[in-house]
Amino acid sequence: MTNEKLRDPLVDQFFEAILSLENTEECYRFFEDVATVAELKALAQRLEVARMLQEGHTYNDVVARTGASTATVSRVKRCLNYGADGYQLVLARLHK
Repeated sequence: MTNEKLRDPLVDQFFEAILSLENTEECYRFFEDVATVAELKALAQRLEVARMLQEGHTYNDVVARTGASTATVSRVKRCLNYGADGYQLVLARLHK
């Protein structure tokens, strides 16, 4: 179940743009133009935090290994437990 407040024609267009990318190199090219290095690194860090939490790592271990703040780890954990299952969806697909 997605958050209806998020749904918007511009967001739809953005997601369609992402879905049109064909490989990692195209992703690098698009996201380099669309986001700052810090934004990309923060998103990548959140995914790694989710992966580690899903594998059962402790908060302290996740913080030490990713450099994420405890607030970020807590937020990702909350999403894993009560979110839209987006992390689980992607992590399951990456695990294949």
